[in-house]
Amino acid sequence: MSEPAKLSIVVAGGGSAGWIAAATLARFLGPRAAITLIESDAIGTVGVGEATIPQIHNLLIGLGIDQREFLCATNATFKLGVEFVDWRRAGESYIHSFGQVGRGVGLIPFRQLWLRGRELGVAGDFGLYSANVAAARSGRFALGAGPGNAPEMAYAYHFDASLFARMLRAYAEERGVTRVEGQIAGIERDGASGNIAALALDGERRIGGDLFIDCTGFRSLLLGQELDVPFVDWSHWLPCDTALAVPCENTDAMRPFTQSTARPAGWQWRIPLQHRTGNGHVFCSAFMDERKAAELLLANLEGKPLADPRPLRFATGHRREFWSHNVVALGLAAGFMEPLESTSIHLVQSGMARLLNVLPGNLAEVAPARALFNRLSATEWERVRDFIVLHYVLNERVGEPFWDYCRTMELPATLADKIALFAEAGLFVREEDELFLDDSWGQVMIGQGLVPRGHSPLADAVPGDDIGPFLDSLARANRVRAEAMPRHRDFVARATGEAVGST
Repeated sequence: MSEPAKLSIVVAGGGSAGWIAAATLARFLGPRAAITLIESDAIGTVGVGEATIPQIHNLLIGLGIDQREFLCATNATFKLGVEFVDWRRAGESYIHSFGQVGRGVGLIPFRQLWLRGRELGVAGDFGLYSANVAAARSGRFALGAGPGNAPEMAYAYHFDASLFARMLRAYAEERGVTRVEGQIAGIERDGASGNIAALALDGERRIGGDLFIDCTGFRSLLLGQELDVPFVDWSHWLPCDTALAVPCENTDAMRPFTQSTARPAGWQWRIPLQHRTGNGHVFCSAFMDERKAAELLLANLEGKPLADPRPLRFATGHRREFWSHNVVALGLAAGFMEPLESTSIHLVQSGMARLLNVLPGNLAEVAPARALFNRLSATEWERVRDFIVLHYVLNERVGEPFWDYCRTMELPATLADKIALFAEAGLFVREEDELFLDDSWGQVMIGQGLVPRGHSPLADAVPGDDIGPFLDSLARANRVRAEAMPRHRDFVARATGEAVGST
């Protein structure tokens, strides 16, 4: 019995998206597929995705990449969450931390106990009950379980996206991926099916394939331009359309979290790496011009800038289909999600995982898999969109035109329902395997000032006199745990075996 023919897969474009795709395909399809990646050194990459969420561990573990190797190769640091400064109103901040907040009692969720404690006047700030917040606020980090078998803190990374792509390229090429240097000059279609048959490259070269992964960035050369899949625009919900990015020298404050600071027409990010700090200003050009945005960004750097601000223009949204004919789009070719909650890398890796889960052995029978892939992808993107919109709509920055617009805009029905349910008694129901969990929604809603009007009757099962001591013990345990940890900078230096300097 003859061996089945190898599946020929062509990845169009490099960068983080292209090399995540190539590395994942090589790892999980191995000799069953011939994988070719086409990229040109003459075409720059956007390089977004320096901050991540804990799901990045699924990618690294799946590929078998050692954490120390990763930290050293990408100049990575650790991330416990995102601090939102001035988002509710000037002078206030909160941290959306990873992992668990507090500890429930039996079937009673912790948030309900906190709400009852708040009504009784014995509850502190919601963030006090997160181990991640305690460590982040003190600039400390450690791996492993805490005292008394406290669970390990959930964490992600900050890293240099270009170095990450370089690392994945070496990984993929070691496993048989063929890289072809060149620019796509034309696209050949099959007359009967409409599928893409081959990509024509400069120098009269031709690369054929059975399946094509479009990682060509905002151009969406295959899915958007050639197959004419329309773009679903979410600018009415997420009106920011420009970002300015600039690195600066490090300071001693290597925070173990991403920092997002609200600005008059958007927000500014700060991402600490081992060798530099990444900064950017995301803003809406209808409310602020680029010159003013650049001045604001440069005036709020903590270190000396290492380059001029680099502009990136975008519209938030996605292609109506993520998979059309024999083309699957990933990364910016599929759409753009504002990087407020660091989901860019995750959406690439989840797209690849979804593709591998539904990919049939016979591409002639691909229609059901394609329909499922598109439905699940659209749902994931919509739920992430709702979570990001949540930050904007729950603001109290009255009198600022951009923020007034965001606070009063009509919401997606899916988000309006979540807000209404939470406002009543702090309730949340996770639907359709959406990315962000109960504690994430709770931290942002409460951090943005949406404190529920009441609590679940479940919390009344605990005697009122027990609520205060219970909450105090949790907050105290988090403080003690954080105080015992090393400084984040020192932990990174030990984890990499290298000195981490201030510049």
